[in-house]
Amino acid sequence: MSIKDDVNYVKKELSGDEKILESAFKIEEIYKKYKLLIWTLAIALLLFFVGKVAMEAMHEKKLDEANSAFLTLQENAEDKDALSELKEKNPALFEFFSYAQAVKKQDSKALATLMHSKNEVIADSSKYISATLEGKSTDSKLYKEMALFQAAYLAIKAGDTQTAKEKLELIGEGSSLSTLALLLKHSTIKAK
Repeated sequence: MSIKDDVNYVKKELSGDEKILESAFKIEEIYKKYKLLIWTLAIALLLFFVGKVAMEAMHEKKLDEANSAFLTLQENAEDKDALSELKEKNPALFEFFSYAQAVKKQDSKALATLMHSKNEVIADSSKYISATLEGKSTDSKLYKEMALFQAAYLAIKAGDTQTAKEKLELIGEGSSLSTLALLLKHSTIKAK
């Protein structure tokens, strides 16, 4: 029995080795058949990852240069070279810097230009600040309650207390301006 068992064991081992050899031959056939495609895919993947790393490195360099220009502008806002570099390397940061400078200098022309920004926050803020500087009322998504309060104040100055009350009613009780709106509403009632 033991010889029979040994023979069966050897047969199983040989059939396992045969299967491994058979798989190796199949892989070799597939490789020979699709060698060009396999190498093309391998090279394409290698180029993709090398390209991705290179693009990320260039993007990081561009951001570093923009940040350096921004830091220079923090020290000297009139540096023309830093302004042009910031505008070229990071237009969004350039718009933010331009907005901050326009508000600081109360520059209506710069704010009027920034009203057309693709950045909705800068566009809306520029629109609101520009209207405030000109003593006009405007609609604003970011400064909704402030715009309503300002419109009510301007209506009171114009003698239109009814419009002022309507604008003040639109300011919700949860707003930080609700107390001021209530005081202004009461003062318009007494003034009438």
